[in-house]
Amino acid sequence: WNQLPDSVATHFGLNNQPDGYSSKAFAVFGLPLILLAVHLVCVVATNIDPKSKDINKKIFRVLLWICPLVSLFVSTVIYGYSLGYDFDMSYLCGILIGVLYLVLGNFLPTVKPNYTIGFRIPWTLNDPDNWYHTHRFGGKCMVIGGIIMILTSPLQNMWILLAAAIVPCLLPAIYSYLYYRKS
Repeated sequence: WNQLPDSVATHFGLNNQPDGYSSKAFAVFGLPLILLAVHLVCVVATNIDPKSKDINKKIFRVLLWICPLVSLFVSTVIYGYSLGYDFDMSYLCGILIGVLYLVLGNFLPTVKPNYTIGFRIPWTLNDPDNWYHTHRFGGKCMVIGGIIMILTSPLQNMWILLAAAIVPCLLPAIYSYLYYRKS
């Protein structure tokens, strides 16, 4: 606490330089509390889902660990940067998101129809067969996107990172619609 500056860098621009600052108290207590609130919303939403009994226990455990691990990662990087360690934020973010995509992509095909986890679009929610095929395809898209993010993180190209993050989420929605139209 005593070693942290009064103003802590909490946001970084495309040039890897801080462009947003917060008070020491907010950085130490506020950010983890915000991520805790997000975590609690995820847990509550999953537990009140009418189809929660269909949610695979492994994916539920993964969901329970995502926010705490991201909170720990973000806090460590922000505190480390504030204490003088030189971190490449673009690289670290690309790796973090890539790993999340790899993990989620591996579990997506096992997710059964529900209202909180997965590609919850009208065509998947109304047809278990569409849900199954969309999530098999979506899992592959997420894994490929995660690999691309991890491999291209050293390039620090924001456009590649954005494409690798967005395309794996859009393709399953398009796939689901096309599957719906075909049947």
